[in-house]
Parts: sequence; structure tokens; C-alpha cells
Amino acid sequence: MPTPADQTRPADKARATNQKLPTGKARPGGSERLLAAGTLSVAATLLTGTVALYISLVAFGNITDFDSNQQFVRHVLAMDTTFKDDDLMWRAVGSTALQDTAYVAIIVWETLAGLVLLTATVLWAGALRRPQGMRRARRTGTTGLLMILVLFGAGFIGIGGEWFAMWQSEDWNGLDAATRVVTLAGIVLLVTHLPSAAAPADDSDGPEENA
Repeated sequence: MPTPADQTRPADKARATNQKLPTGKARPGGSERLLAAGTLSVAATLLTGTVALYISLVAFGNITDFDSNQQFVRHVLAMDTTFKDDDLMWRAVGSTALQDTAYVAIIVWETLAGLVLLTATVLWAGALRRPQGMRRARRTGTTGLLMILVLFGAGFIGIGGEWFAMWQSEDWNGLDAATRVVTLAGIVLLVTHLPSAAAPADDSDGPEENA
């Protein structure tokens, strides 16, 4: 025969269960997920991935279609389509061996930059769930983006455009493309260093040294 204590036990269990139910923690709806997708961390992830994809495809294209851009590098270094001013032509590199060495060095640099940025993209994606990894993602991405800026800014615009007078050539002029890449990489670098994109990482890892 059930005792009074046994008869009240189901109600007590129900009350206990109700007390354990979390309050105010409803699952995020579609609008909240959409807002979360618009954070700076997500933007840094996608933008870094965009640059990583671009430079990886450039390196892949140069490896699989070696001859196309080989001719570009050769003509730029030879300065054979510039104004051929005697005051500038002493800068020209006529050795095909040196020209091809420079081209291979460019491909290696592009490949390394692509690998670094792909790694940074993976780190950024992981940091969306574990914010303590954002600092590492930001530093890795910064390294890759600086490699892009050095190659296209100092290399193509500075050395190629000015030292080898690529701006004078109508046939072998890559300044516009280089400028677009520098602009994109610079914007991505700025986004990844905005305070809101790195704040969770700084809070989790402690104070960061002044750069």
C-alpha cells in the first residue's frame, strides 16, 4: 500500500525537474544567427580565406602554366618594351638564368604565402568557437598578408614598376593587378587588427605587449 510520501514523490520530482530547467537561454533564432555571422571575427575569417584562395590559385597557375608568366617576368627584367632610355637601360637584366631564378623565387614566395594564409583561415574558423585562439589566428594571418604586401607592393610595384620601369610598357604591365592585390591585402590586414576582432583573444590570453 503506498504511503503518503510515495504519493507526493512524483510531484516533488516534477518540481525538482522544473527547477533545473534553464531560464532565459532560448536557442538563437534565425535573425540572431544572421547577426552573429556579421561579426568582425567572421569577416576576418572570410576575408583571410579570400586572399588565401587568390594567392593559392596564382601559385598553382604559375606552376601548372609555367611559361605564361615566365615571359612576363623575362620581359619586365629585360626592359625590352620600355622607352629604352639609355639612362635606365643599365638596370636591365638580360640573363635568362637570372630571370628564371627570379620567377621561381616569386612562385616559391606565393606558395608559402598561400600556405600561411590557408593556415590562418583554419585558425580563424576554429577561433569562432574558441575565442582564445584568435590571437594566434591574427598573427598567422598578419604574417601571410605582409608576405603578400611585400611581394606585390615592394616587388611588383616598387622594383618592377619603378626600378625596371614597367610603367612604361604597354604590353607587359602588371601595375594595375598588383595595386588591386595590395589594396585587398591592406583592407584585410586592417580588418583583422580592428579591436573588436581581437578583443576576445586578448581577454582570454591576458594583456598583450605593445606592438
